[in-house]
Amino acid sequence: MTDAVFALLSSYGPWVVFASAFLSCLALPIPTSLMMLAGGGFAAAGDLVLSNVVLAAFAGAVIGDQTGFALGRYGGAPLLDRLARSPARKAVLARAHDFVDRHGGKGVFLSTWAVAPLGPWVNFAAGATGLGWARFTIWDILGETIWVTLYVGLGYGFAARIESLADLLGSLVGFLVALVVAAAMFAWVRAMMRVQARQEDSPRPIR
Repeated sequence: MTDAVFALLSSYGPWVVFASAFLSCLALPIPTSLMMLAGGGFAAAGDLVLSNVVLAAFAGAVIGDQTGFALGRYGGAPLLDRLARSPARKAVLARAHDFVDRHGGKGVFLSTWAVAPLGPWVNFAAGATGLGWARFTIWDILGETIWVTLYVGLGYGFAARIESLADLLGSLVGFLVALVVAAAMFAWVRAMMRVQARQEDSPRPIR
């Protein structure tokens, strides 16, 4: 996969960085993090201009997030129902929905970089659940700034070890996603236990 990313960058430069960032924000399985790392590495070698790589990644990510948000806002529940037809997508959409409900704009911020695999689904959920556009946009821009700076910057600084760095960051992101899911499940179980305890403690009507 690394060789294919390098070949695309050699042929299309920042345009392929923009396209990959945009499409990945719409839940397409594209290795955008690796693309940004490689773009940073190419910039360090002098084959690409660093500012062009950063701008392309940032613009693609923000426009992709805005597109996902708009699809969720105007597609609403019917769109989410279509996306949730497979069990796997239904589960990840449920997690994204819970993430937005619990954290609001901060959830959007975290989904862009700390738990990036949830990001596209958070975009859909944020639009469908009525999160304000201005609030979404502010937190989204802040998060994408961190995501782009982190990956392009690391690619620029560690150009000789891009593949190893991509594997390490992928494992770290996977761990963070698992941690978020575990925390959400724990909170749900705790809430159910509280509801059950309240029902048991409430006085029963006298017949």
